[in-house]
Amino acid sequence: MTQARSTVTISTRPLWVIRLTRELPRYLISAVAVGGLAASARFAIAPPRPAAAAAHEVAGPDRAAEGFAALFARRYLTWNAADPLASERALQGFDGPGLEPDAGLQLPVSGKQHVEWVEVVQQREASVGAHVYTVAAQTDTGGLMYLTVDVARAADGRLALTGYPSLVGAPASGPALEPRRLREVADPGLATVVQRALRNYLAASAGELAADLTSGARVSLPGVQLTLLSVQRLDWSADARSVNAVVQARDPRGLQYTFAYELDVLQVAGRWEISAIEVNPGA
Repeated sequence: MTQARSTVTISTRPLWVIRLTRELPRYLISAVAVGGLAASARFAIAPPRPAAAAAHEVAGPDRAAEGFAALFARRYLTWNAADPLASERALQGFDGPGLEPDAGLQLPVSGKQHVEWVEVVQQREASVGAHVYTVAAQTDTGGLMYLTVDVARAADGRLALTGYPSLVGAPASGPALEPRRLREVADPGLATVVQRALRNYLAASAGELAADLTSGARVSLPGVQLTLLSVQRLDWSADARSVNAVVQARDPRGLQYTFAYELDVLQVAGRWEISAIEVNPGA
């Protein structure tokens, strides 16, 4: 009888495969632990917010809240003692349980006031989502008035007053600052180009102005045609890439102005050209 013999098969595998097979469970457990720590940190730093609140977040200045404050100031300061119901109707959308009717406004027996214009001139954040706006209002009888208006956003995004307004003084201001002394333009060729370009710019002569512009320049002409009378000063900017011109000009009615313009300049093939005048119409 022939006895069966056992066989042994020897196979080779790379060492890195053997190590990976042995260490893989430990790697997986470590990865899961790191992921859990990262998720916990994310929730601690920036927890998820309700969808309704996220939909009404406002990045930067809240223009709607500013407009809300300006509208309230206009309606609050516009009144006619002969028609008190008109003022009441105008303020109906701003009332609520936290305010008296008409925001506490009680009209005199006679007189009236009309708001000619309003503008938000200052704001501060009282708390998250709540702002105090200072509104300048030019009235026909009371003159220029400044009113602070507290505005907040509710959880659903609606704007609402959070208290009574306040009549306040104007934001702090002072006399005009002395302009920074810069290096005067001494290049007569550049001075000539700038003066000619400004003359054609103020006169709204697009065809004549184009001769002094760079190929990629974008310039928006003024809506009123003016006559350049003189260039009083011409200085380099601090970075020497533009020049600042102080000029005198006159409109068709004879009204004379003193203007300041900043012009971006480039030297192309030995000749000065203008690439922008004061504003970028595409910005």
